[in-house]
Amino acid sequence: MFPQRRRRPPSRTHVLNKVVRQAPFLPFHGAVGGPGPPRAGPAPRTAFPLAKEPALPTLPATIPTDVVPHALTVRPGAPLTGVVTVDGSKNACLPLLAAAAATRRHVKLSNVPASADVQQMLALLQQTGFRLSYPVGEPGSLILWPGAFGPATPDPPEAARIRASYYLVPALLAVHGSARLPWPGGCRIGERGMGEHFRVYEAFGDTVRTDERHYTVTTSGHRLGQVRLDLPFRSRGATLAAVLRAVAAGCRLVLGNPNLSPETTTVLAALEEAGWDIRVNEEMIAVVPPETATGSLDWQVPGDKIEAGTLACAIAATGGAGRIEGLRGPDARPLADLLTRIGIPVTVTPDTVTVHRSGQLTGRPLRAMASLAPDGLDADFEPALMALALGLPGTHLFGDSINPGRHGNLLPQLARLGARIEALSPTQCRLTGPQRLTGAMVEATDIRTGSALLIAALTARRVTTLTGLDQLRRGHADLPGKLRALGADLTELSG
Repeated sequence: MFPQRRRRPPSRTHVLNKVVRQAPFLPFHGAVGGPGPPRAGPAPRTAFPLAKEPALPTLPATIPTDVVPHALTVRPGAPLTGVVTVDGSKNACLPLLAAAAATRRHVKLSNVPASADVQQMLALLQQTGFRLSYPVGEPGSLILWPGAFGPATPDPPEAARIRASYYLVPALLAVHGSARLPWPGGCRIGERGMGEHFRVYEAFGDTVRTDERHYTVTTSGHRLGQVRLDLPFRSRGATLAAVLRAVAAGCRLVLGNPNLSPETTTVLAALEEAGWDIRVNEEMIAVVPPETATGSLDWQVPGDKIEAGTLACAIAATGGAGRIEGLRGPDARPLADLLTRIGIPVTVTPDTVTVHRSGQLTGRPLRAMASLAPDGLDADFEPALMALALGLPGTHLFGDSINPGRHGNLLPQLARLGARIEALSPTQCRLTGPQRLTGAMVEATDIRTGSALLIAALTARRVTTLTGLDQLRRGHADLPGKLRALGADLTELSG
């Protein structure tokens, strides 16, 4: 059905798969704060040739603001078909950049997406004293130079624009001894506090102070041997804060009840490449630093599972068939299993997701409940599934207690298209399909609301106009372009 593709080498982050699924937790010997037994470090290696001096810090060229589309029109059309490749994952790239900074080693990162949030993080790294260079002839690649080559900007206002600015705290502590940042921004999808992050830093002996606009974390300066702590719930942000803080401190970490999403295990696999000893099971993460940490590193951002899931739902909603490449297929397995259960066959391979035409829907209800559990449904899949369910027979249930304000954004926008969705609570809703939608003016109030509206608009009667593209571009460099590659009728409007 689809053209033959060239096989891609497996991602380096596959190295952790067997660790996460098979390795029992091995307890450490030695008390908290103690030195522990010595261990041999990895042999130094050079992943890529280094220049004597880093290039001047410059960001890639951007499109002039006067030609950036401010809206797009969506017209219903034929079923989507074809082959498309996703970009690197924004959600995986942001903590990888912070991990690279925390290692204080030369790190080459490839498959870096051009989404606005990633570009903002690169700007923050530069403003806080790090340098970046861009290898000639390697689009999507960059090199992060270790240490700080200038004074840190103590209060970069741009940090308030993205939530992931909090990932920079460990790197700033390692280089400057303190981090003062504005409260993180990002999508307006409900309260997502920093309390668990602060508890992590306090477990490492750091001091946390807050005011109405900022928070400040200051290191004690004491050398740590080992830190143990248990998280009250499987927070991805708090898990990564603990792991990156251990990297910055060069100490052991034993973390209970961790988040084991692909974004977390990607960082763990990268650290394993850097010489860290990683032990993982569903209840515990343990990391041990290498005896020595030298040589450059070469990491790769995995493909965007959320972009792949969005495209899969768009293909299914239009009754089409297509193959999505460039991701680790198992990362999208929870979504693929839901689609297969309702009668939309999806095939998952190590690096593709293929949506087949549905012969007969099963009539089973779609139950999409976001979960932080290992192998649970990522909350960012839920809006796309809701848009798909509007065209499916049956009564379907959705829930996202992780982002408690998301439904408050999404449901009113879908209602503009004529969707009838019953809010059971601020975080749960249900709908009965199939429903007939009619094109209207809608707004992408956050990243995932924007992508869900694109899916719904593809099946609506008449033309839909989507505004708020700046929100969509925060998470996707060009999602409309990928939909066009599959045959969607989208037209961008420049103001």
